[in-house]
Amino acid sequence: MRLIPIYTWNKGVHYVSESRNRFVKQPWAQGVLLLGCVILAMLLANLPFTKEGYRAFLETTFTIHIASPDGNLSLFLPKDMTIEKFINDVLMTVFFFTVGLEIRREVAYGELSSPKKAMMPVIAAFGGVLAPAIIYTVINHGTPAASGWGIPTATDIAFAVCILSVLGDKVPVSLKVFLTALAIADDLIAILVVALFYGGQINFVLLAIALVVILLTIVLRRIGEKNLTPYLILALVVWILFYYSGIHATMSGVVMAFLIPSSPRYNKSQFLHKWSHYYNQFYEYAGIPSQAFPNGPQRHCIKRMNAIGKGSMDMTYRLEVALSPWVNFLIMPIFALANAGVEISDPGYFNVFATSAAGSVSMGIFFGLLLGKPIGITLFSWLAIKLKVGEMPSKATWPMFFAVACLGGIGFTMSIFVDTLSFGDQPAELMAHMRDAGKIAVLMGSVCAGILGTILVNIVNKLQTRKK
Repeated sequence: MRLIPIYTWNKGVHYVSESRNRFVKQPWAQGVLLLGCVILAMLLANLPFTKEGYRAFLETTFTIHIASPDGNLSLFLPKDMTIEKFINDVLMTVFFFTVGLEIRREVAYGELSSPKKAMMPVIAAFGGVLAPAIIYTVINHGTPAASGWGIPTATDIAFAVCILSVLGDKVPVSLKVFLTALAIADDLIAILVVALFYGGQINFVLLAIALVVILLTIVLRRIGEKNLTPYLILALVVWILFYYSGIHATMSGVVMAFLIPSSPRYNKSQFLHKWSHYYNQFYEYAGIPSQAFPNGPQRHCIKRMNAIGKGSMDMTYRLEVALSPWVNFLIMPIFALANAGVEISDPGYFNVFATSAAGSVSMGIFFGLLLGKPIGITLFSWLAIKLKVGEMPSKATWPMFFAVACLGGIGFTMSIFVDTLSFGDQPAELMAHMRDAGKIAVLMGSVCAGILGTILVNIVNKLQTRKK
């Protein structure tokens, strides 16, 4: 997914945070960091002198206590909160919040901003979700593993972008943009899958209260409230209500992302009027003698111009700018460290053709990612073009299209997240065994999809170059 860097494939990738760190600005940076965290997590989970401490640390319980300064308001968050649950239920809420902001931006201004632009990637995304789910269901129908059908349906844009950046101009820019837009649509579908199929037993009273709070947020936005603080307070309340209502708490992040005001505090004319006023004052104060530059009045003007500049950018943009580096380079790596560490006590984890329940999970996920994603994406795109509701990306051919679609089988972040929610109706030991097998299958399927896509892109590029 996605998600947070702004992709401009003709000039590489830049981050809205405008970080000066060269590594952070590279399009492959997040993928490399995540891969390193996956390797580290596997080592921590399997080395004799670290595996017990690794698991014990993740299972450590703690309580979050929030109190007002005067002590009159006190709030205890879940007492059974472990570090692993904190990462998956709290930190990943921030991840889903930024995903929601990105989807909202793309719908408003980007590749999903018009029916013509959105139709092709959205249809392709549905194919990329449906085909893996069918493959998984055929393999696991009637078994305890049947509920894991959502695991192989997601695309992880971070690793896909990493590979596309290494492939360079071998892949047309239009196909890179298409895969990015597809991954965004894919994220939206994955969010709906998690919300509808991977929650717990729903407490409708708490859900109704959550809906009232959401309506209050809408009213707050309608009356023109531009201060971020009340929205953060309401977001925390919605998170708590979602957590106890049976809907996965991370979904509150997506909901609140769509409720944050998108209009800036100052419109164009207000910005120009206010900024030019302080700009002119800045030069009027330049003649004050015996004071270093900038002098006191000039510093005031600079502060006001800076505040006016921030006020001219909408809250969603400012939040995306602020959260992007934290999500890409802290929250997602922490998620990988906490969830990719699987203890390999059974060599059968690596046998995707095993006949056990865990083996059928592995086989369904592996083939769902490796075959289902590219077949579904390509088939539905072909249908969209034939039905004249979509257009082939410019300078793209079907062989190159399929090669890039193979990279859609890289499902790491969202697939592992869905895996952590699956098989909850099974006995604890079997559930843990199937989840571990699922994580291994996600890693294997993603690696193989990346390798297959890279090989096919190179082969197709060579064949096309020879024809020229």
